[in-house]
Amino acid sequence: MSLYWDFIIRLIAASLMGVVIGLEREYRSKEAGYRTHFLVALGSALMMIVSQYGFDDVLYKDLVRLDPSRLAAQVVSGIGFIGAGTIILLQKQIVRGLTTAAGIWATSGIGLAVGAGMYKIGIAATILFLIGVEVLNYFFKGISLRSMIVEFSTSKEESLKLISAMFSSKGFLISSYEMEEKTDIKGNHVYSVSMVVKAKNMNEEGILLMLLHDFPEITVNKIM
Repeated sequence: MSLYWDFIIRLIAASLMGVVIGLEREYRSKEAGYRTHFLVALGSALMMIVSQYGFDDVLYKDLVRLDPSRLAAQVVSGIGFIGAGTIILLQKQIVRGLTTAAGIWATSGIGLAVGAGMYKIGIAATILFLIGVEVLNYFFKGISLRSMIVEFSTSKEESLKLISAMFSSKGFLISSYEMEEKTDIKGNHVYSVSMVVKAKNMNEEGILLMLLHDFPEITVNKIM
């Protein structure tokens, strides 16, 4: 087999593994999907191939010695910028996108491995990646709490205590609570509340909306 055909197979294999990981992230409605992971794996494999074989003419003609791991090391460092772009800081208590960022970083490592011709390592790492994000999530999803921001306003002060008590009774944990008293155009007092609520249920947003519907005097501004 020609060496260049081997390079093409490496690129295809790395790209497919990136797509597999990206589809899982897409299924979870995460920030980076199959296209991002495809490009990360493809680019990493390409950089690894270039790092290993791209300077052969210089090495043979001029007897220059190069460290082929340097370019690969820069890929691992540089990919952090892409991962950082998927991390969203909503509030001090809520950070989202960490798993996706770590997934992009791991995908770059898989691309480097396949680009170096280590197919078995790349495939094993892809399988372990899927086991880590899917199987572990299936078994331990009841342990972790998901955080949400709930913002609403009301003109009735007594409703604030009732809502807090209702959240506690339904298994929601209020980790932070901020209230600001304002005056509307008519001169009425309006209480604007922003709280971070944690829960284990899968459909927390729907449950919160149902609960808040029991309070018609409340205006829900944001649930995220």
